Amino acid sequence: MLGFRISVFATLFTFGLVNCAFRNFETLKIPVNVGVILPPNTVTEIAFASALARASMESERYNFAMKIVYVPYGDSFAASKAACELLEIGVIAIYGPIDPVSTSAVEARCRSVKVPHIQAVWRPPHPRGLERPSPPGINLYPEAVALSKAVALFIKDNDWDRFTLLYDDDHGLIRLQEILKHADQSQKWVARRLKPGEDNRQLLKALKAYGESRVVIDCPSDRILHYLRQAFEVNFFEDYMSYVLISLDAHTLDLQELRYGLSNVTCLRIFDHSDARTRSYLADWKARTTSDVKIPHQTHEITVEAALASDAARLITDAVESAPDEFKIEAQSIECGSDTQWEAGEDFINHLLTNPITGITGQISVDNTTGERINFNVEIMELSNSGFNRIAQWNAEEGFKYARTPSEVSDLLAEKWQNKTFRVVSRLGAPYLIERTPKEGEVLVGNDRYEGYSKDLIHEVLKETLHLNYEFEIVPGNLYGAYNKETKKWDGLIGHLVERKADLAICDLTITYERRAAVDFTTPFMTLGISILYSKAAPPEPELFSFLKPFSVDVWIYMAAAYLMVSLFLHILARLAPNDWENPHPCDKSPEELENIWHIKNCCWLTMGSIMTQGSDILPKGYSTRWVCGMWWFFALIMCSSYTANLAAFLTNAAMDDSIKSVEDLASQTKIKYGTLKGGSTSSFFRRSNVSTFQKMWAAMESARPSVFVASNDEGLERVQKGKRSYAFLMESAAIEYQLERHCELMQVGGLLDSKGFGIAMPFSSSYRTAVDNAVLKLAESGKLVELKNRWWKVPEDEACVTEEATEEGASAAELGVDNVGGVFVVLGIGCGMAAAMGGLEFLWHVRDVAVEQKMTPSEAFWAELTFALSFWETEKPVQHDRSSSSASNSNIASRASSVLRSAADLFHLDVFNK
Repeated sequence: MLGFRISVFATLFTFGLVNCAFRNFETLKIPVNVGVILPPNTVTEIAFASALARASMESERYNFAMKIVYVPYGDSFAASKAACELLEIGVIAIYGPIDPVSTSAVEARCRSVKVPHIQAVWRPPHPRGLERPSPPGINLYPEAVALSKAVALFIKDNDWDRFTLLYDDDHGLIRLQEILKHADQSQKWVARRLKPGEDNRQLLKALKAYGESRVVIDCPSDRILHYLRQAFEVNFFEDYMSYVLISLDAHTLDLQELRYGLSNVTCLRIFDHSDARTRSYLADWKARTTSDVKIPHQTHEITVEAALASDAARLITDAVESAPDEFKIEAQSIECGSDTQWEAGEDFINHLLTNPITGITGQISVDNTTGERINFNVEIMELSNSGFNRIAQWNAEEGFKYARTPSEVSDLLAEKWQNKTFRVVSRLGAPYLIERTPKEGEVLVGNDRYEGYSKDLIHEVLKETLHLNYEFEIVPGNLYGAYNKETKKWDGLIGHLVERKADLAICDLTITYERRAAVDFTTPFMTLGISILYSKAAPPEPELFSFLKPFSVDVWIYMAAAYLMVSLFLHILARLAPNDWENPHPCDKSPEELENIWHIKNCCWLTMGSIMTQGSDILPKGYSTRWVCGMWWFFALIMCSSYTANLAAFLTNAAMDDSIKSVEDLASQTKIKYGTLKGGSTSSFFRRSNVSTFQKMWAAMESARPSVFVASNDEGLERVQKGKRSYAFLMESAAIEYQLERHCELMQVGGLLDSKGFGIAMPFSSSYRTAVDNAVLKLAESGKLVELKNRWWKVPEDEACVTEEATEEGASAAELGVDNVGGVFVVLGIGCGMAAAMGGLEFLWHVRDVAVEQKMTPSEAFWAELTFALSFWETEKPVQHDRSSSSASNSNIASRASSVLRSAADLFHLDVFNK
């Protein structure tokens, strides 16, 4: 027992010695007073005091003591008075207060006596052209221009081409003005002032109705949750909304009630709460916990005011520790109003300006001229189910560095959408969306009530590709969406998206410039253009003499005349040609008579058989007759080929319409009326076109009575069908293609007037836009889009229209005139002329033989043979036997030639051979 008492006494004695030694050591340190002006009972005071205490423990030379004077927030007179109290005590620097107005008053006091003034409040940029006071106060709060630039660049990086600025005090307005100075001129913005503590729901509701979806809020952190709750109550806090909170303390808020909302909430932070230094300082704060001050339990609850207070204390103590010995940093009592200045003040201020440190808020560097903090990092935080997470970091030198990959972003968004049912708005119209007819006893509910191309496409995009839920709705009035300039509102599908009543819109919705300015679109899932839907001409009544169509009347007359003339000509030549007089009895070697079978009937039959491509059993033997037959056969070949080809073209195109063949034909006539869908993209195309033809057509459509505009494509189709070719409907080629598959009496006239596409529409800044767009591209690459279109456009082969497409040449077939086939007649005429010449020579040769054999003069023989040849009723000719001896017939060739020439001379009354 005695040993235990001795042990306890020894322990207490040792502890007392150590304590006394420590106290003696502390008393050996140089005391340094640091002034602080703050409201009472704040975490800022504890943070500053903790940093000073830590610095005192770590220092071997100095013992830092905090001299604090409490002043109410915003009381600049009390702050100025507090500064005088601290100066009289003797301090090496003053920190605070924490409001901009009071800070300016204290800064002026400190500047007059050259005592450093450390600040941690936002202050507006110094006006250009005005001289800066010297020495400057040192402000650890991020420089206003740089901070505004970070926000502006973040907005630009996220492609915000339109946004709303909300503020609730004058300082907020100044900060937003700085943001706008760094924004692009193409960006559109709206600024509205909130009323603190009041009901702002009407303002937020009006912004929602106006279509605003990207909002920047600048207000104190303690009012942020109040405004967001009001936005939530008027459905201004949904998945397509994006909020940027300017307050650097926004990350400290407990947004548990909004955490599972689908809006994108982003805020700014200037320090990393997971840093070991931050956790160490927070542990020091907790050691100083009092009942009047609520200390943060977690590092993410640390406010920027408390963090900067700790860094300010660290800046002062590090400057004192690193100051050269010649500075003689000793506090000096100074009375306000006197001319006394701190002797070491100017040197110490310059040392503070050039002595960067690393604190809770990162690297702290200040501009030597302005005293503003520069080269700081800004972390971009985004609200998720687990709270705020860092997504990027910005600094003036390197810009933005994003912490997440695109795949990580997609995964987070997918997780966010799992509990959402996407509202898909559409309109009824085949083949895109039609109501299903239930089977007997079947009850259709939800998406099962509809079917069509749009339904299948959305199912492939949302359900099969993105694994998301959806529900179809039908837009009232079945309208696509048009902008009303009087009400300044959209109706139909576009109106539903602008007013956030739907998440997606799909049908045959054309992507136009006007619609693109109101909503977002995916990549087109179908490309098309405007064309003309018109009714085919009714099949013509069968004509009894339609076979005469290929040739004109003139050609038929010329052919008939040619047929008769050639037949008669052949008959004449055959009677003149000796080779066409034949022995009727071939067995009789010495016939008494010769026969000519080429009477007029046989000649007509030969030419008829040739022109009919049937031929003839009898053929001429004379040179002239064969030649004329050859010419006739050539004539018949060309004419028959031309007739056959042109007849086929006439039969093929008998039912083809030739009233309008293009949009120019439609615009240049007034008999056929034409119209478009009222309020659709097609009517907008003509209304906005600068092409003269389309402008003329739009004027004609607007002035037409009754109106040529229709409420739906089905109505336009019905007008075309019932119009008896008096009405043409201008519509998208995809719809025309669908109708032509099912209505064989219709046709498409001309080509495409423009090129455009159908897309899936969604509200601006929808977080799912990229995912839906990528899903459409994936379906296009896999061929699924083509498969879906064939499924809903094509009909079964047994129901398909059987059409015979005419070629371009066939479509322009017309009857052949004399100008087209006149050359054949010329050839025939020349051939006949040559045959006539040959026939004449052949006849003269025969006349010479007759004159020699019959001992007649050539003239007598000529007239005798000619008279017989012209006796067309005679078909038999007596054989003329030779009157001379048989030896006379064997005279030499020379005397025979002389006789032929002499006979020819007699024929033409020439005496040269008789002399």
